[in-house]
Amino acid sequence: MATKTTSKTKTAAKTKKDEKAKNAWLKYNAEQKKEVESLNAEYIDFISECKTERECTDKIIAMAKKLGYKDIYSVKKAKPGDKLYAVNKGKALILFVVGTEPLEKGMKILGAHIDSPRLDIKQNPLYEDTELALMETHYYGGIKKYQWVAIPMAIHGVVCKKDGTTVKIVIGEDPKDPVVGISDLLIHLAQDQMDKKASKVIEGEDLNVLVGSMPLKGEDKEAVKANVMKLITDKYGITEEDFMSAELEVVPAGRARHYGLDSSMVMGYGQDDRVCAYTSAKAIFNCKAIDRTAVCILVDKEEIGSVGATGMTSVFFENVVAELMERLGDYSELKLRRALQNSHMLSSDVNAAYDPNFPSVMERKNCAYFGKGMAFSKFTGSRGKSGSNDANPEFIAKLRAALDKNKVSYQMAELGKVDQGGGGTIAYIMAKYNMEVIDSGVAVQNMHAPWEVVSKADVYETEKGYEAFLKEI
Repeated sequence: MATKTTSKTKTAAKTKKDEKAKNAWLKYNAEQKKEVESLNAEYIDFISECKTERECTDKIIAMAKKLGYKDIYSVKKAKPGDKLYAVNKGKALILFVVGTEPLEKGMKILGAHIDSPRLDIKQNPLYEDTELALMETHYYGGIKKYQWVAIPMAIHGVVCKKDGTTVKIVIGEDPKDPVVGISDLLIHLAQDQMDKKASKVIEGEDLNVLVGSMPLKGEDKEAVKANVMKLITDKYGITEEDFMSAELEVVPAGRARHYGLDSSMVMGYGQDDRVCAYTSAKAIFNCKAIDRTAVCILVDKEEIGSVGATGMTSVFFENVVAELMERLGDYSELKLRRALQNSHMLSSDVNAAYDPNFPSVMERKNCAYFGKGMAFSKFTGSRGKSGSNDANPEFIAKLRAALDKNKVSYQMAELGKVDQGGGGTIAYIMAKYNMEVIDSGVAVQNMHAPWEVVSKADVYETEKGYEAFLKEI
């Protein structure tokens, strides 16, 4: 017999729908607003200090160690309740909270990436032209090249020397430090430049960083270059040849900031995808006793296709899960395959926030908005969902129930209008194990620009959403 729908049930259903449509700020009491501000203050510090994948890895491992996490390779046996981590070549990591259930029953996985668009210094970078010293770069990830000129930049990274030592470099973050940058053409002489397509206004080979203009006394040839190199050698003990084994990244200089006259947002570099990486790490750190093992994966190279040894296409994750099973005394190839197949994952990555300045690229009923909570994308890809993981509705229904139970604000969103563009995450890579995967994260304005913007409320709701996933699924 069909259930009769009364006006009362209709009203209740409408009320629930209205509640989800509300801006999350409206539901917070004074104590919750303090929690929002506290989390975001910590987050601002994190993205201000961690502008490379190596810095993110070091910071999160330091946080984990304070909470009792141990290097998985330092322990011979593991048991439920253990907190373990593994690092991949200093640029990716995995955190585990071992559950009471056998691993073959699957894991609850949060997976984000910690690389961001930037400019990489080339292996033979330093040269002099008209008594100016410059360094050549190769941009990394999808950027609008014209956005990266005429702004203060910093240099972060490592130089590995032949003697086996590694020198860490950060120039441009301390207020006493000099900054570097890329020049742009003055408007008075830019008539031809202004007629170019946006993709050609600044060419990739013209993203050369100005690093000096003072000649070294006593040098007859390339004296400015010689002076810059002398400064580098004196401070860091490296030679020009050492650039061949360096990994140096040019990124926007300066701290992330509270944004908006109401301080309701955060402006900072690299929020794609460190906003999801940080909230994922915080969620697993807050994870208590758990049934199925909780996992947080933070990987490199997503912005260039998740390739390479530190990207998600590497077998590092699979190998470390095998190591964990062995330490639990329960390893077999079949059980490893079952563990992966029976897992559930949130591919923790950002989505595009609706921007009133550019409404034409969004479909209003199916896009993400600031203040509406964590954003889920059933699919990504482009055009006809090409290259996408398309999440199963059964999994989405379980997530909805978990989020509603824990009073988390969330929204469903596509990445722009159909045929307008598209994008991808690590979701499809993990789905190859036949596990349940969906994209979820924070909505971002200015994505891939030097300075990106997010809503503090969305950061808070996303962290709470990740906690609910680990607790309930």
